[in-house]
Amino acid sequence: HVQLVESGGGSVPAGGSLTLSCTTSNYANWCMGWFRQVPGKEREGVVGFYTTGGATYYSDSVKGRFTISKDSAKKTVYLHMNDLKPEDTAMYYCASSLPPCSKLVASGYKYWGQGTQVTVS
Repeated sequence: HVQLVESGGGSVPAGGSLTLSCTTSNYANWCMGWFRQVPGKEREGVVGFYTTGGATYYSDSVKGRFTISKDSAKKTVYLHMNDLKPEDTAMYYCASSLPPCSKLVASGYKYWGQGTQVTVS
């Protein structure tokens, strides 16, 4: 059973920064992604990547502001969010699946964390 646990959400002023963490029980050679969702809207892909090398795919809405980092020893990935805007306010989810990687397509991910709320005011 794959487990994903997010943390790091909170409230920040516009222009601020926040880092989310996602610790997974299955790390090596998995596809992972960060998604976000606001009530009444579809889940939006933020970033998709392969844990062991390969390209990282960012949505246009966060490109240049958000980056990821990985700690294989801790089986943890981080979403570094800078220059946050009110429109970044959402519940953020970490997701994973075995390859092939679905990049930013939510339906391609099988396992999901419980989410962590980010509020930008």
